[in-house]
Amino acid sequence: MRDLALKAIIWDMDGVLADSGDAHYLAWQMLLRETGQQITRQQFDDTFGMANSLLVRHWFGDTLSPETSRALALRKEEIFRQLVAEHVRILPGVEQWLERFRRRGYRQAVASSGEMANVVAVIHALGLGNYFDALLSGAFLPHSKPDPALFLQTAAALGATPGECLVLEDGLPGIEAARRAGMPCIALTTTHPAEKLASADLILDSLANLDEETLECLLEHRCQARPRAMPST
Repeated sequence: MRDLALKAIIWDMDGVLADSGDAHYLAWQMLLRETGQQITRQQFDDTFGMANSLLVRHWFGDTLSPETSRALALRKEEIFRQLVAEHVRILPGVEQWLERFRRRGYRQAVASSGEMANVVAVIHALGLGNYFDALLSGAFLPHSKPDPALFLQTAAALGATPGECLVLEDGLPGIEAARRAGMPCIALTTTHPAEKLASADLILDSLANLDEETLECLLEHRCQARPRAMPST
């Protein structure tokens, strides 16, 4: 691959680095059950990637006090962290690309809407901490994804301009945040079908399907967004 302008890789965590959807779904399900409510998997999938400040209002309404909203969010994340060891797994292709990016000298960071305690817990559980120059959480930013603030902060932390960053995402808010930040984005179909991810620069079923030729093509703006299926085994 030729020397390109790319300097930094920004990884979303849930659904990109880690298969954590089940753990988050179970955590929200358990929290809502404690308050006499229910949630379907489709309802969860439609909101996956949003910050807890938005999700608490979504599930419990806008009439809660800030203190109650914060307590519910903290309780959900407490439940999630109890589920990490059993229900969170690294996704295919992640370790290979973390290593490839590191060998090429790219700086790498996690930029997640989740709480920092969650980010640390998952990265530690997966044994991936040494790959990252920074871990950032958008949990306490005034605006969550699709606002680009988290990605712009991450670029600054990595010493890169937005155009020098590549975002790896699976959530609709995150893909839109990358677009608003002016960053190319690879979208994974971990959470949503390919037809919902059309605003991404490239769509993959798995990072295991990403090759260096395709990456170069993407960064030279010669590729159109398209799904590439996981090889059958």
